Amino acid sequence: MNEPAGGPVRVVIIDDDALVRAALAMILRDDAAIELAGEATDGESGLELIARVAPDVVLMDIRMPRVDGLEALARLMDQPSPPKVIVLTTFDADDYVVRALRGGASGFLLKHTPPAQIVEAVHKVAAGNHMLSPSVTAQLIAQLGDDEPETQQVIDARSLAEALTVREREVAIAVGEGKVNAQIAAELYLSMATVKAHVSRIMVKLEATNRVQIANRVHDAGLL
Repeated sequence: MNEPAGGPVRVVIIDDDALVRAALAMILRDDAAIELAGEATDGESGLELIARVAPDVVLMDIRMPRVDGLEALARLMDQPSPPKVIVLTTFDADDYVVRALRGGASGFLLKHTPPAQIVEAVHKVAAGNHMLSPSVTAQLIAQLGDDEPETQQVIDARSLAEALTVREREVAIAVGEGKVNAQIAAELYLSMATVKAHVSRIMVKLEATNRVQIANRVHDAGLL
């Protein structure tokens, strides 16, 4: 991949597992449009590193000593212009994923995500989009199902969802299931341009600013 005109995406890795850091570093260095700005072993040292190097994207584990990923995320989101954060998680950390989502994370990836998808996630998040691993989304929806949302939240979601057309509802449900546009296009026999147009209209109708919020609205409205 060629380096973009605006310069490479600067990334910091924060994980207490040396093997994970080494694997991620190797994956990122293979992309000329990504610059590894540094590595840290826990949230505390990670925050200090971020303050020094001002990365665009942070790949951060949730469970770490001293300061964990959730606390580090909360501190970052309190800053005026925080970097985008992609949370690294495992299947047994789905409750943490819910908390990180509500805390402002821009993406969720399993640690065994294929290298190409990790690189794709970094670029998407750097561009202002969100990236959810389908497996993580399944865990997220299951966890959200264990929570009783506020009645008004449900009422609002259902009211907003009523404005969706049948096709928009199908696309919204697919987004809520963590499917990317290419999957939705193939399953619903639509062009990519049509899917993108549907997603844009869905965001407006559901008063959502990203795919994560669409998933939340779809869940609260009882469509999943």
